[in-house]
Amino acid sequence: VAVVDGDGNLQDEIRLPNDRLAELAEQYSGGEAAIEASGNYRPIYEMLDEHLDVTLVNPSKNRIIADATVKTDRVDAKRLAQMLRADMLAESYVPPDEIRTLRDLVRTRKSLVESRTAEKNRVRAVLTRTDNTYDSELFGPTGREFLAELSLSDADRTIIEAHLSVIDAYDEQIEAVEEEIEQEVLESPAAQRLLSIPGVGQYTAAVIVAEVGEIDRFDSDKQLVSYAGLDPMVHQSGDKEIRGSISKEGSAPLRWALVQCANIAVRCDDYFGNFYTRL
Repeated sequence: VAVVDGDGNLQDEIRLPNDRLAELAEQYSGGEAAIEASGNYRPIYEMLDEHLDVTLVNPSKNRIIADATVKTDRVDAKRLAQMLRADMLAESYVPPDEIRTLRDLVRTRKSLVESRTAEKNRVRAVLTRTDNTYDSELFGPTGREFLAELSLSDADRTIIEAHLSVIDAYDEQIEAVEEEIEQEVLESPAAQRLLSIPGVGQYTAAVIVAEVGEIDRFDSDKQLVSYAGLDPMVHQSGDKEIRGSISKEGSAPLRWALVQCANIAVRCDDYFGNFYTRL
């Protein structure tokens, strides 16, 4: 931690464990603080936010820090403090509590589904290794019957049963998380409005609300498209302009959800289907 005064003079440098952060925040209560956004910023942000005006910093957009030749915790802390004092920091959005809760739920579901898919792929790998042909539907009632009747060695049977038991556990946990998501969607006017759009379902509505947050932080639809990374990259030189593929910047979960919704909408809605075909 680096502490500077209003004139930019270094007042203190401290290295301390996380459990002393609350004590530090109380000591400088009413002041300003900046922390870099990272995978585990939430508990630190919330602890500091009780006493300080906290700015969550987007490290990739603060090139002075991201591209620094000398990059250590001590140097970064001082740079952050000086840039905060000069109001030069690019902030990351911190959503309100209810949006953070929904975001945690949809990201947890995504992680669980990815882990379950990995287990299913391991079952498929055993079948491929043992030269067993199979239909794509392996994990429903019919697929389970097929797996139970296969002629396998004791070792391969044990391996498949182990993976199936893990898949069952994931199914149970995913169902529990989905129930929580469904409740959040029912209580969200924004999510209910999204459900009126062809192609948008319960989960994708939850992802969109969780990733967009407060819609009034965007001044235009173009800003929202850019935040989703669905805007085309543009290369311009003189009078020549070339539009490339989408930028893929911003929120990857939001981009994924919107693409999923679009793929469904063009199949189930005539207007969107005709528009897609024409493009």
